[in-house]
Amino acid sequence: MNLQQLNTEAKAGHVDELNLIAIEGGDFIIEARVKGRAHPLADKRGRRVQVHSVVDAQRLLNGLPALPLHLVHWSMDDEMCGGADAGDGDLKIPMPRRSAW
Repeated sequence: MNLQQLNTEAKAGHVDELNLIAIEGGDFIIEARVKGRAHPLADKRGRRVQVHSVVDAQRLLNGLPALPLHLVHWSMDDEMCGGADAGDGDLKIPMPRRSAW
């Protein structure tokens, strides 16, 4: 889903939420949740959009209809060898759509 498609889907009320997902290296990817399914935000070439900060994400999403935005950091517990199953330990924090800066 590209930014234009995201805008169209959001205006139609189909987007449940946006997630800003922390990935290795300190960058983030953005996904839209539509009817429970994840749709990563892609550029015009079809590659996933990566942003370098929460502020960059907020600027990119500026102008879209108001949608819940969450910062998501996946738990590493399930990747630890020999570690006990800790359940769903992912961190998901509501974020403001606009930066305070």
